[in-house]
Order: sequence, then C-alpha cells, then structure tokens
Amino acid sequence: MPSLPTVLSPAELPLAELGALRLDGDVYVLADGFCVLDEPESPTLRARAVLGSRSGRLIAELGTAAWIWGASPTMPLSHELCADHALRSRPATRAALAVREVRFDPSDVASLDGLRVTIPLRTAVDLARFRPEFSETEAQLVRELANLGDFTLQDCIELMDRRPNLLEKRRARTRLTAALSPS
Repeated sequence: MPSLPTVLSPAELPLAELGALRLDGDVYVLADGFCVLDEPESPTLRARAVLGSRSGRLIAELGTAAWIWGASPTMPLSHELCADHALRSRPATRAALAVREVRFDPSDVASLDGLRVTIPLRTAVDLARFRPEFSETEAQLVRELANLGDFTLQDCIELMDRRPNLLEKRRARTRLTAALSPS
C-alpha cells in the first residue's frame, strides 16, 4: 500500500477532506500544506511545505529561509523565493509569493531533501542587504541565523568580499557589524 507524503496538499487529497482532517485534529497546517500530527516540524518539513508543490527551480530565501531554518518563529506573510538568474523563471502570480532572479554561488544554497534553501550565512547577509528597515527584530534574526549556522561577522564579510559587485554591500556591513559585534 503506497504511503502518503509527509506534507499533504490538494494533489493527494481533496481540499475538503484535508479541511475535515484538520478539524478532526489529525493534521495541522504548515505553510501551504497539511502535516500529520506525529510528524515533527523540522527544516526539511518546512521546506517541503513551502517548496514541495512549486517548480524545482525556486529557492527559499530571506524571511522564508530564516523560518525554514528555525531562526524565525513565524512564517512570513508572503513567501520570499528566488531563482538562479541563469535559469529563466516566470514572475509570481500569487500575492502571497515574491520571486526574484538572483546570482548564486553553489555554496550559498543547501538542499533539504532536494528542495533548495539559502544557507543561514547567505540568508543573514541578504536580510542585511535588502530589508528596508533593520530594527532589533531583524538584528535578532541575524543572530539566530549565526547561532544556527555557526558563523561570525568575519564570515559574513568574507562572503561579501568574494563578490565584488554585490549590491548594498556597505549597508549590509554596517548592519551586520551592529548585529553581530560582541557587546
């Protein structure tokens, strides 16, 4: 007898049945999927819930990647995904999904059961580069990513220095220094 995947979607069961299972307490909602109660939440499960039903060219980044790694307790309202610039992608058609083309070094991306997520180091650097506001909330998120990814401010600076034309490098250096320097 075939087993069901760990993250269920309307591709496996009708939405009405998934809703009934949720009301009965047999499954819980996680991102865009439904998970059985005895399935422990993990980075791989979160990646499946966000990316499992989407194109394999997409990569979770920024706030979505931080949530997948467990650095953020809450999932972003809009998934932040990207595609390698070398692979052409279509723009997002849903309001709860933001997709952009990005240049990646292969070491910037981890594979969780075949689903791609920016590594904690790249996620922290990108958050510092691209967030319009960088409050204590974002600084704490960067510290959590550093703890999970076991990296330092120097690792962030080295990653940015390896990429000479990186946008917003100066702003990121200032923000990362403030977030990761010892007090």
